[in-house]
Amino acid sequence: MSSASITTMFPAALGALRAIRGFAERFCVQAGVGRDPCLRLNLVLEELFTNTIRHGYRDGSDAPVWISLARADGALRIVYEDSAPPFNPYAWLAAAVAEGPQPLRRPGGLGILLTRELAASREYAYVFGRNSIRLGMRLD
Repeated sequence: MSSASITTMFPAALGALRAIRGFAERFCVQAGVGRDPCLRLNLVLEELFTNTIRHGYRDGSDAPVWISLARADGALRIVYEDSAPPFNPYAWLAAAVAEGPQPLRRPGGLGILLTRELAASREYAYVFGRNSIRLGMRLD
């Protein structure tokens, strides 16, 4: 399959995690994404979503989280957006790595590291009141 894309919105509450998994799995089937990349996609979305709830909204909110998934040019593209307070996880991670292993033991540090390692490319922007994380993942 050359290209496929889908976007939807979820409430920032842990109860939506099952729906996010289903959303990602349906996308993987429709876009012809293999099992291993689909498992990595689910792991990344779970980390981003739980960090939004625990750290962005302090244990949940009815505020929306937007997730867009696309397969194009032999890669998987993820756009993850929330309206929590501005936070660039990758800038935080760079600073934490520079400080040594102690900051990475704080809540959220390992999940951010995991999403960074699973994505071949990553970008963050705070635009129009939204944190916007764009990730590119290889399909191999």
